[in-house]
Amino acid sequence: MFTDISILDALLRGALLAAIGLSWVVICVRVIGLRAFSKMTSFDFVTTIAIGSVLAGCVQATDWSALLQALVAIAALLGIQYAVSRARTHSDDFEGAIDNTPTLLMRDGEFQKTELARTRTTRSDVIAKLREANVLHLNEVRAVVLETTGDISVLHGKTLDDVLLDGVRVNS
Repeated sequence: MFTDISILDALLRGALLAAIGLSWVVICVRVIGLRAFSKMTSFDFVTTIAIGSVLAGCVQATDWSALLQALVAIAALLGIQYAVSRARTHSDDFEGAIDNTPTLLMRDGEFQKTELARTRTTRSDVIAKLREANVLHLNEVRAVVLETTGDISVLHGKTLDDVLLDGVRVNS
């Protein structure tokens, strides 16, 4: 069974294509920079997922043209991500169109019910994040922010520097 040439071919092809695909991703990331796999924005997150999917296709390629197409797609996705991140730094309008706005879910121990409903975040989601952040009393919580990536940040302590809420949507 293990001496069958087709099984040996599949094993070697899988190992070789995995090595080629991973090496290509590492080379592209070295050229593009460390931000390539950050999840600072939803666009970054989607790009990372897409690269993983294309890499899986690369490893399963059945011929050289399929492999080449996957390698080009990986480079293109990282190139587009690089261009978008550059455009975001140069244009506030572009940044606003591409990115979600961080949203204030809790302020000074009080839940922001309108923002919770608008973002479809439950009170229990926020409470779970408060426990993760080792909050012992709600009155210690200065702010809870739903970030552009979907992560929830908990800011607690005695005081809060207002600069930490720059750009955060606050229910008026």
